Amino acid sequence: MRRHDREITDLDAIIEVMKKCDVCRLALNDAGGYPYILPLNFGMTADDGKIELYFHGANEGTKYGLIAKDNRASFEMDCAHRLVLDEETKNCTMEYESVIGQGTIEILSDEQKPDALKILMSHYRAEDFKFNKAIMPQTTVFKLTVSSVTGKRRMKKH
Repeated sequence: MRRHDREITDLDAIIEVMKKCDVCRLALNDAGGYPYILPLNFGMTADDGKIELYFHGANEGTKYGLIAKDNRASFEMDCAHRLVLDEETKNCTMEYESVIGQGTIEILSDEQKPDALKILMSHYRAEDFKFNKAIMPQTTVFKLTVSSVTGKRRMKKH
């Protein structure tokens, strides 16, 4: 990281940033030579330094073919955006917190889906939501086990 003064080195602080984010962007490997990136809602668990991200979607789509060929992925999430204008110096900057990382994806079994969806819903403060179990057969749920993660923060002193 070029700007070490902005790096978040404490894993608990990185996890706190992740909890504040509401979209996770996954980058998958595409044999066509370009990465395939997609924004997704997510849920997460973090226990003893092990972070797992949970996602869901329809049963068909480009991402599943790419995951089947190569289950490695990179991810990015960001939050706390605020434009800071300095009228005196005529400069501007953007405040933010961000996390990037890598890991491997696995498609979850039908038995694992309900618990994973509860984790996902709890990230959006809807842990008691009684989702329709009839949609389970049309829903694919997958997990990314994080192997590396870094965080960055830019907050101007007010």
